[in-house]
Amino acid sequence: MRLIQVTVSKVWRGHEQKIIYLYEAFKEYGYVEEQWIICPSDSAIFEIAIKKGMNVIPLNNKSEYDFSYAKKFSKIAKELNADLVFIHNSQSHTLTVLSSLFFGLKLPLVLCRTLIKRVDTNILRKWKYNYSGIKKIICVSYPVVNILKHAVKDHSKLCVVGSVTDIDKFTKAQKTGILHKQYNISSDYKVIGNIAAFTGFKDHRTWINTVAELVKRGVKAKYILIGEGSLENQIRNQISDLGLEDEIILTGFRKDIPEVLPEFDLFLFTSNNEPTGGVLLESYACRVPIVAANAGGIPEVVIDNQTGLLAEVGNPISFADKVEQMLNDKTLQENCILNGRKYLIENFTKEVIAIKMINELNKVLHKDNNIEI
Repeated sequence: MRLIQVTVSKVWRGHEQKIIYLYEAFKEYGYVEEQWIICPSDSAIFEIAIKKGMNVIPLNNKSEYDFSYAKKFSKIAKELNADLVFIHNSQSHTLTVLSSLFFGLKLPLVLCRTLIKRVDTNILRKWKYNYSGIKKIICVSYPVVNILKHAVKDHSKLCVVGSVTDIDKFTKAQKTGILHKQYNISSDYKVIGNIAAFTGFKDHRTWINTVAELVKRGVKAKYILIGEGSLENQIRNQISDLGLEDEIILTGFRKDIPEVLPEFDLFLFTSNNEPTGGVLLESYACRVPIVAANAGGIPEVVIDNQTGLLAEVGNPISFADKVEQMLNDKTLQENCILNGRKYLIENFTKEVIAIKMINELNKVLHKDNNIEI
């Protein structure tokens, strides 16, 4: 297979990391003859792909309806003699459909969908999901499938291939106290943390309210938020209003997650509409116990009382209860750490997800083009 993965996203989050992971796995296991990433030249994924020596082609768009981009994309795909286009974000979905409609792109299109968000509220958006050139929509979890069923007429196009992480990135086996030292945290205090973009569905409001409840209960811990985003001022204001400036540490964006995540004594994840939560898989890899919201696709990643604890969505009392339960029960912690890592290895590694993903892509080629793989 000669595969193009395309995105016009400029940020660096879980989906962009997934593109890199899949490229690496497809190459490592020999699943493709050749592959390319097409993305903006000023994007984080372009910079990372270049550093890793990947086949990456810069292509910038001015808008979601950039006909010039669509024309150039078709030309590039023909020159590469590609077999299939794997689409990774909403704008690139629109642009590749335009390329197919107006500029002779004849390749089958496969969409990777990771958001739990209705797409049938807009006629054009709904139409592009039902466009005949979109042969398959690979979803990250069943809640994503269920939300798309409102828009997609042919449900047979929908399938699930879960999140992926690279356990080889997370090799740190013991705490070194780096966060305690960096932020002057007393050695007898636990570190409870979260890593997430400051966006609405991550529900940092509940996270901060949970911290307020835990402080009130006298839990000896400091609380670390790693991330950045449009809601940062709102988050800072809430912390200030609740008088938690000495309890919650905002680190901003960090590139050393494999170094700092293992320093957490507990990962507290309050997201209320999470497709899966790749950072939860990273917590498994780092042997960090989890308390997470019983929302979206999280229950497909966190099995309650086996690999972590699930709390009621938006309820800081429920989260605080689960945090105390986990911190105070060493046997529970050890079982969740052991079971979580086993669950990760069996279901969400690059090797496991890559073969599932390539099988779905190959099905498209066999069905639509009769290409021998």
